[in-house]
Amino acid sequence: MERVVVVQPKRSVVDLPVYQPGMSVADVKRVYGLDHVIKLASNENPYGSSAKAKQAMISALEELNLYPDGAAIDLTTAVANHYKVQPNQVIFGAGSDDIILMLCRAYLVSGDETIMADQTFPQYKHNAEIEGAVCVEVPLKDGTHDLEAMLAAVTDKTKIVWICNPNNPTGTIVSHKEIVSFMERIPSHILVVLDEAYCEYVTDSEYPDVFALLPTYKNLITLRTFSKIYGLASLRIGYGIGDAEVIHTINQVREPFNTTRLSQAAAVAAIQDQDFVQTCKLKNAEGIAYLQSQFKRLNLESFPAHGNFMMFDVKMPAKDMFELLLHEGYITRAGHKLYPNYLRVTVGTKEENEGLIVAIERILEKTRVTS
Repeated sequence: MERVVVVQPKRSVVDLPVYQPGMSVADVKRVYGLDHVIKLASNENPYGSSAKAKQAMISALEELNLYPDGAAIDLTTAVANHYKVQPNQVIFGAGSDDIILMLCRAYLVSGDETIMADQTFPQYKHNAEIEGAVCVEVPLKDGTHDLEAMLAAVTDKTKIVWICNPNNPTGTIVSHKEIVSFMERIPSHILVVLDEAYCEYVTDSEYPDVFALLPTYKNLITLRTFSKIYGLASLRIGYGIGDAEVIHTINQVREPFNTTRLSQAAAVAAIQDQDFVQTCKLKNAEGIAYLQSQFKRLNLESFPAHGNFMMFDVKMPAKDMFELLLHEGYITRAGHKLYPNYLRVTVGTKEENEGLIVAIERILEKTRVTS
């Protein structure tokens, strides 16, 4: 009789949940028998990506047989020039969540503590727990990071603090003044990660200027991405900018060739096409204003929106509204454990936003009639 040997995983991953992506457009079409479906679940750019980025990627197709530049020199130079930092302050990953993974791998060991909000981007907790770290989750205050409470949660075991700004999923921000006050008081041996994946969408003048802070606070790093306003989500490329010593440490655990030739080429062209970025920013702001006005008209409370998404109270279990919207051909995001009646939707095009409001209003009217 053949002996069956079951290889045991390390203890820290046994009970970890597997990331569940939202339903795809093809899935919804097939399951619900629809011909037209709008995806407003993953905060993608509804206006696509820069034509210059597409052309750069097409040109790069001629060298598919060659490994990409492992150091991403051209892209590093382009990003460093754009933000006026040194090339050794920049690191790239397969999306900014790859940088999160590397940060946890480089700095966290079993028993370390790491602080984050209790409703924020889940990959902080996921990757920290893989390394055996203890996640200290601090409740949001009105949907916003409570920096005072986060400071109070610091112990001699704290290694990393995560601040998602704008916060995903609530869309709220903390200000420059608040970040400065926080950095002044947190011990300098604790790394503060300011995840600014949606920063290019922000129009609020109080939003932090992280590049004014980096020279003073060596323990501060910003995470950014080409997945959102640049519209390159499928290429999986994000980056971190911080003190050169911190970046060097992260680089020591980075996998070789972790970004592709096509993604590097597209990203170089994308960051140089700021006209496209500004156009998307303007259209997104118009979309937020429209949705805010419509939610107010429908008596649906929403959090202040600073990214390219909005989170609002649908006055019923959000999973029910999510399901009803699928029947209407709209994919949204529910399942926020601390906000069970709140739905998160990506700000779409004018037509998509208007169609969403029509669908929500129709659903609300039907539920009022049947209740």
